Amino acid sequence: MSSLQDPIRDGLKRGWKVLGGAHGARPEKMVCDVAIVGSGAGAGISAELLARAGLQVVIIEEGPLKSSSDFNQKEAEAYPALYQESAGRKTADKGVTILQGRCVGGSTTVNWTSSFRTPLDTLSYWQQKFALPDYTNDALAPYFQQAETRLNMGPWLVAPNENNDLLRRGAARLGIPAAAIARNVKGCWNLGSCGMGCPTNAKQSMLVTTIPAALDLGATLLVETRAEQFELVNGRLRSVRCIAVKPNGAPVESGVNATTIIAKHFVLAAGAINSAALLLRSNAPDPHGRLGRRTFLHPVVMSAAIMSQKVEAWAGAPQTIYTDHFMGTQPIDGPIGFKLEAPPLHPVIFASTVFGYGQEQAAMLAQFPHTHVLLALLRDGFHEEAAGGQVKLRGDGSPELDYPLTDFVMAGARRALLAMMEIQFAAGARQVLPMHESARPCNNWTEGRQAVAALAMQPLLTKVVSAHVMGGCGLAGTEALGVTRPDGVHWQLDNLSIHDGSIFPTSIGANPQLSIYGIVNRLAQGLVKRLTGQDLNLA
Repeated sequence: MSSLQDPIRDGLKRGWKVLGGAHGARPEKMVCDVAIVGSGAGAGISAELLARAGLQVVIIEEGPLKSSSDFNQKEAEAYPALYQESAGRKTADKGVTILQGRCVGGSTTVNWTSSFRTPLDTLSYWQQKFALPDYTNDALAPYFQQAETRLNMGPWLVAPNENNDLLRRGAARLGIPAAAIARNVKGCWNLGSCGMGCPTNAKQSMLVTTIPAALDLGATLLVETRAEQFELVNGRLRSVRCIAVKPNGAPVESGVNATTIIAKHFVLAAGAINSAALLLRSNAPDPHGRLGRRTFLHPVVMSAAIMSQKVEAWAGAPQTIYTDHFMGTQPIDGPIGFKLEAPPLHPVIFASTVFGYGQEQAAMLAQFPHTHVLLALLRDGFHEEAAGGQVKLRGDGSPELDYPLTDFVMAGARRALLAMMEIQFAAGARQVLPMHESARPCNNWTEGRQAVAALAMQPLLTKVVSAHVMGGCGLAGTEALGVTRPDGVHWQLDNLSIHDGSIFPTSIGANPQLSIYGIVNRLAQGLVKRLTGQDLNLA
């Protein structure tokens, strides 16, 4: 792979304006038309469109600039370099581990490429409960289509790996429909290491698509640079104060490394948790107490199975099969629904998730090549007992998410563990292990059903993770219902747009990257129109 072209290194050689870390010192002050905080899904789409409109754009990214030359499929290097808190970010009570990107491209650089449009029932709920009548499937369809074209989203035509095909086969034997997942890849090598950065540049993340496009058009990228605080003057933003951070996110000690960026307009796209935290640090107006609240995670529970045959779940495209059957077995605002997918497995993540230690865990890892895992994404945000969490600030100003795993949510987690176990036994599992500290391997469905029914579904005992962080700056048609207007502008700050997953009023109920791309595409085109009068399309 060392002979493959690296578009990031090529761009730097062409003279891209990149500052911070090893790329050169930042000035004490910068002036631009638009400052964008973040470089992930929402930031990348916004940066390309704004730069194409001829505006002077500065992109501010806390994480480092890494590229395919750096992506060597080694977990020990990838997680500290590419994820928030070295892939160890947790909720306040440590009940949920959160996987969230922290690098140029954000989570798009490290996600598993799953691409779903926003489900119709989610949009319908937003229309009814959050006064968003224009958020219809027909209104959003052109913007989703443009994002799908720009980022090469389409069906994965290669046969699923064994890890995913077990989900398909087990579901089919139970009469449960399953379908293929669209992916945003071009020339994929089918390696399976998407979560550690794509070493072949096949994943059409912001790292290799929109951010390079913006840089080619003259945008400036600041890396290893954290936006600390907005300066508010007379009800508008005047500037954002940024500090230098080390590659691991720790502040650089010297105060000389502070930079003030003055802009006419600001786009906040730091991702849910971080976007709300920046506004909280800035004492942004919040007359209705909405800021940072209703932050959602799609809490994920998992079930591991041991198969007679080798599964080798680390190899091949991750997450190519899913079922939404359990999303539709109850009303959207009834008992919590869940989506089932088959994640890739890599040793560090697996070992940090399964129960036990010492010889007990060694025995589990000895079966690693034969191990199959299913995950269930719980659809939070549609019931008063699944109202998400609240972003708060620690004493040092860093964010923390208080996310209660309520009895309502954990009842859904129990149903999800049962559903996954039944599918795995139907697919031929020799043993199934629910990911729970008190669980032990079960040898058949009858035994497993009884075991799961007896589990204490409590935080810290039940293994819960998340890779989907949404909400905290929710969209709404009235300022009493949300932080952000339907056009993406902050309700009280008219030169601040919020363009990331933090604007979702609920969780999506599906992997959220395409929802961010499509909805932000619409908002960014509207922003270009307001700022320049131009009509631009993403593709």
